[in-house]
Amino acid sequence: MIKIYGSVMSRASRNVWAAEEAGAAYELVNLDFRKGEHKQPAFLAINPAGKMPAIVDGAVTMSESLGINVYIAQKYSKGKLWPADDAGQAKALQWTLWAAAELEPVAYGRLREVLFKKPEERDEKLLADLAAKAGPLVQVLETALAQSPYLAGAAFSVADLNAACVMEYLVRSNFDIAPWPKTAAWFKACSERAATKKVSDMRAAAMKVAA
Repeated sequence: MIKIYGSVMSRASRNVWAAEEAGAAYELVNLDFRKGEHKQPAFLAINPAGKMPAIVDGAVTMSESLGINVYIAQKYSKGKLWPADDAGQAKALQWTLWAAAELEPVAYGRLREVLFKKPEERDEKLLADLAAKAGPLVQVLETALAQSPYLAGAAFSVADLNAACVMEYLVRSNFDIAPWPKTAAWFKACSERAATKKVSDMRAAAMKVAA
């Protein structure tokens, strides 16, 4: 069984989504970041960086949410989440690295302003600058999705999961992706998957408890 360490309100939700999609048995070991549980020795022994999420799966200990998803796909969902062909696998790696290096700094930058600050405290110039950077990134997706319905071909894979879970930050920061119809349709399809809805329900329940 995979042990996923982190709150469902953190990036650990990405790994829960991947485990659900893969049909892999997992346990979510909740860490309360408000209490600093991710900085305690027990967790630092798993991830010395003290950041959520991390996983322990038998002899495997790993951090970095998008990389964890690739691991889950490769081990537990070959031919499905992890594409069967070389071209699909290459795309899965390509889009995972793109999501981490290109999209996440912009998407999380916007989400941080919107989610953790009151409206009057937000840096509107920063939000506008990040929106200007987001447009060309979404266009990259739009161009790719003009070639196939999903990023690694005809079927949903970890390429889509990793890109979509970062895109969710952008959407949650009130960035409108409607001007990119193929991207909007792709994101809607990813968001309506049963595993995605389960994660959303888990997050909503956790938010009620935290409120």
